[in-house]
Amino acid sequence: MKKKVWFRGFLGAAVLLTLAGCGERGGDTAGTDTGDAGDKMIGSAIYKFDDTFMTGVRTAMSSQAESEGITLELVDSQNKQPTQNEQVDTFITKGVHSLAINAVDRTAAGPIIEKAKAKDLPIVFLNREPEENDMNSYDKVWYVGAKAEQSGMLSGEILSDYFTANPDADKNNDGTIQYVMLQGEPGHQDATLRTEYSISSIEENGFKTEKLAVDTAMWDKAKATDLMKSFITGQGLDKIEAVIANNDDMALGAVEALKAEGYNTGDSSKYIPVVGVDATAPALEAMKDGSLLGTVLNDAEGQGKATINVAKAAMAGEEVNEESVGYPVTDGKYVWIDYVKVTADNYEEFMN
Repeated sequence: MKKKVWFRGFLGAAVLLTLAGCGERGGDTAGTDTGDAGDKMIGSAIYKFDDTFMTGVRTAMSSQAESEGITLELVDSQNKQPTQNEQVDTFITKGVHSLAINAVDRTAAGPIIEKAKAKDLPIVFLNREPEENDMNSYDKVWYVGAKAEQSGMLSGEILSDYFTANPDADKNNDGTIQYVMLQGEPGHQDATLRTEYSISSIEENGFKTEKLAVDTAMWDKAKATDLMKSFITGQGLDKIEAVIANNDDMALGAVEALKAEGYNTGDSSKYIPVVGVDATAPALEAMKDGSLLGTVLNDAEGQGKATINVAKAAMAGEEVNEESVGYPVTDGKYVWIDYVKVTADNYEEFMN
């Protein structure tokens, strides 16, 4: 018996050393071995590490894995689907017990699911929802995320409330909100639904809308700054009455472009309301100084924690339900984390 225990310990140490070495080559590892849970490993590929929101999710995942005594390896897919596919192959070769994937391309989830299915591996997708037929192709696949339409509705409510309280924001008094839109990447469900539902929400609240310009800034602040500058040049600041962004990084990019023109710096006569989504720390600071009107909390901590909890339950062979993961589970496969509207009245609650 002693020899067997020693041999198992040696193998466990070898695996951990291998993971640590891989972490030095671009991955991060979290978690410690404590009892049975510590023998479990989750391999997680994130679409790109320099996404502000996903950084928050990664932090939450690492913290939850550590608290559960689970080894977590996180790798950066660098926004390249072929890279992510190779990372999944590597995780499977290493012998991870579950996968947690933030897909680069949500329409490319099928082949990754097939790889997991071939090895009977549980797989949890997060933040980027695979297509329904892919989700239904395997009984050990789950999704953790938020309903993008809810975030769009709340963004629209923030702007509607602002125009109701500030009638002068309608610069030409035509009863119509003239807006520009900064979108995330084409085909991403969050970009599509946030765009659609933010406008329908404004209109449901009694305002007409007119789209002056719309284009993608790919979730990126620098790209959004350049895009907003082009909107300003093409439309003129006198015409733009609102800026809607699919995430906070792009909203903050728009704010930078407006500040360069002397707007949103404290002069109430030179102010254009800008709304974003995610409630990132920089966005909350921008709300504090008044340059950003509002945002919608996309609960990074909740998504990260739920992802680890779902993987943990699946690895243990437990039924994935509210009792085992701590969050309601819809149709046995979906964990939805609610968005929260963040305004001048409550933003301080979300600041660290």
